[in-house]
This record gives sequence, C-alpha cells and structure tokens, in this order.
Amino acid sequence: MYNNIWDNIVNGFSLSSINFPPIRLSDFIDIALVAVIIYIILIWIKNTRAWSLFRGLAIIAAVALISYRFHFYTLTWLIEKTFSVGIIAIVILFQPELRKALEQIGESGFSGLADILNVEKSTRLNHTSVDCIVEACVKMAKEKTGALIVVEHNVPVGDFVSRGIEIDSHISSQLLMNIFVNKTPLHDGAVIIRDNRIAAASCILPVTQKKLASELGTRHRAAVGASEQSDAYIIIVSEETGDISVANDGRLMRNLTENDLRNVLDTLVEGKTINTKFFKNRSRGKGKGKKQ
Repeated sequence: MYNNIWDNIVNGFSLSSINFPPIRLSDFIDIALVAVIIYIILIWIKNTRAWSLFRGLAIIAAVALISYRFHFYTLTWLIEKTFSVGIIAIVILFQPELRKALEQIGESGFSGLADILNVEKSTRLNHTSVDCIVEACVKMAKEKTGALIVVEHNVPVGDFVSRGIEIDSHISSQLLMNIFVNKTPLHDGAVIIRDNRIAAASCILPVTQKKLASELGTRHRAAVGASEQSDAYIIIVSEETGDISVANDGRLMRNLTENDLRNVLDTLVEGKTINTKFFKNRSRGKGKGKKQ
C-alpha cells in the first residue's frame, strides 16, 4: 500500500490513463467546504503550540519523500511506523487544545469559528515596550511586589491567554504595576504580552516538575513550567526578596540587574535568541530567602 502511494507521488500520474468524471455543482461545493475546513484547522494550529509540531511533521514528511526517492529503505520503514501511531500521539499531546476548540465551536456556533479565524498579524516587541516592562519590573522589585510576566517569542501562547482575563491593551509601566498590586482582582496569575500588547492577565501557567532550589516557590515553578512548553521569556519579580529572574527554555536566570533584563528583552526586539552563556552565568546566583 505504502509503495503504491509513494510511487504515485514520486513518479506522477499518467494523464492519458485518467478518466475524468463529469463535474457537478456539488463537487465545487464539496471542494470549497474541504478547503474552508483545512484553512480553519491551519489557522487554529498557528495560534497554538501545535504550530511547532505541525512544522516538525512537515519536515519529517519532506525527509520521508526524499528517503523513498533515493531508496533509503531503513529510514523509510522507520518513518512509516512512526506515522502509524502519530495521529494517536497528536491527539494525546494536544487534547486540551482540541477540546477547547470543539467547546468553542459548540458553544458559539459560527461565532466560535469567527473567533478561531480572528488572527492578527504578529507584531514584534519594540524598544518602547521594553522600556515600559523594565521600568515596571524595577519599580515592583524595589517595592517587593510579586509579578509574573510572559513575553511571547516565536511559539504562540494562545492557550495561556485563554486561561486568564483578556485585556488587549497597550503596554505601559503604570498598567503593569497596577495589575500586580496585592489583593487587586488580577494580581494573582501571569500577564501575557503578545503582538506588542498586554493580551491577558490573571493567567494560569503550568508548573514544572523539575527540581528547583528550595527557596524558589510557585511563581518560579510556574515560570519554568511555561518556558518548557514555549520559547517565551517569563519575567519573575519576587515579593520576598525583590529579585528579578527570567525563565526561558526550562532554564532560570536569577538576580538580574536592570541592564541584564533590558539586554534579555532587547533580543526579542531584534528577533534573536539570548546567548546560552548568559543563562549559565546568571543561573549560578542563588538567593537566600523564603519561597517566592
């Protein structure tokens, strides 16, 4: 079966051997519906962490095509076996996202589809926004106001946004500080910054299962957990010590100065990835204090 499929893809079809059936109006409608469904699925994938998985699958498919074309039999066999269980693995890994999408469509009908398709062009963080974030974090650190700020990078964090209260506001230091004032309605949770705007507040982040330093508490564990599921940069301000930390790629940079934080966020403006040595040097700093 697989050989026939690959032969058709690689070698192409002979047009002279194909008998085209008569085309009906229902065929056009059928094709249009399939195209719309595929478009909706692609838009939904691009707005969640599934986009990275989709790109990975596309690369594997390209490798599979090349391996068959050049008769890499072992690699082709391995890829075929992987794809045979791949669909089940995708459903298990992205069960929360799939469930949310179905619930959204079921509760809102066509308006739910409109919400899924409502995707704006991504806007990169700019230097003005960086200044506002740094100013807010430094002032909150001096006042020992606890804060948790997620700055989206390349992997969409739409599933994090959906767990909080949507705001969709311009970034300002005053608004960020006001959100995290103790006992205000939105202070408990994380602020999500995406497309150069404050997208949501009071968002719940996944907690890491990795063993961290004993003096680090739930806020830091949530930051590291979120960084394990995306490439976002998560800023933590400790309400116990006033220290500023940043989590990324499952790693934690601690005891950052104002300039350190600005340098980290500037990499997002420029679309770069921060140097690994910076993480290693900063992760050595270990504060002594209560859980934060």
